Amino acid sequence: MGNEMKQIALFEQGIHPTPIVEMSGDYGKNRYYIKREDMIPFSFGGNKARKAAEFYKEIKDCEADIVMTYGSNSSNHCRIIANMACAMGLACHIISPEENREMLYNTRLVEEFGAVIETCPVTKVSETIDRRVEAYRQEGKNPYFILGGGHGNPGTRACVNTYREIADYEEQTGICFDYIFHASGTGTTQAGLVSGKLLMEDRKRKNAQTVKEKKIVGISIARNEERGREVVRQSVEEYLGEKYQALYKEEELIFTDAYCMGGYGKYTQEVKQTIEEVMAKDGIPMDSTYVGKAFYGMKRYVEEHQICGKNILFVHTGGAPLYFDLLDKGQETERRQA
Repeated sequence: MGNEMKQIALFEQGIHPTPIVEMSGDYGKNRYYIKREDMIPFSFGGNKARKAAEFYKEIKDCEADIVMTYGSNSSNHCRIIANMACAMGLACHIISPEENREMLYNTRLVEEFGAVIETCPVTKVSETIDRRVEAYRQEGKNPYFILGGGHGNPGTRACVNTYREIADYEEQTGICFDYIFHASGTGTTQAGLVSGKLLMEDRKRKNAQTVKEKKIVGISIARNEERGREVVRQSVEEYLGEKYQALYKEEELIFTDAYCMGGYGKYTQEVKQTIEEVMAKDGIPMDSTYVGKAFYGMKRYVEEHQICGKNILFVHTGGAPLYFDLLDKGQETERRQA
């Protein structure tokens, strides 16, 4: 089976650092920069593409013949995993909750890549996954299952690399960030950024280098603060292993659910206006489920905590197809009002 599996050149060669650019829009009394993870050149990019590159290595090593994962109809993760499996010449099976089956661009792309989408009640997801994995094994297949959102050590490792790129940028330009904001969903992006920061600072201290204070703030797009913090902390502990006790401190993990707006996929008119503002002033597309919601949350957080005169980096974790879903919804609203 391993000899039949097709290679993805980008993942074989490694993902090059994504650009960090200063934003020109007036978003508050700080200097704002954005890291364009959405410009990773695979399936519309984003942090899910970076994570997929790590899972790609494991799938090759174990010679899987079918890739499985879980996610909603709007999932960037499912789109990219389905695209990756298609490019590798592997079958793909996605478990998805049946509660919301609106046909979005990500859903259409998953179907275009030939993935099987199996729906079930959200309360039955775990048992459906277990049953389907076992059924494939009984058929003599070798399924590789990826947790929703690319959760797990490969996903965390991918975002440790993101932090290393940020640190390299700081060293090369002399621009040091006081805050790093991002959308926090399943937790591995934040776990990777926090783990990368802890490891980098530990290395600097050992080399008697100056460590500049920096805060990483996860803007929750769905989970409540207690659950979200614990999931991120567990991922940090799993990744750091024996180094966890020596390096981790509770104050390193800033996770806020103040801007969830009712949960996953929910957003306000203010979020939509923020997305329109960023596109108009900086030409950067954002979506209302993840990035735009988090960018709006960042603006609110900065205002409420009276942060000013700082260098602030926002990590754009991707989701371009969802931007066009938002445009379609706006056009549909206009048609209904006409």
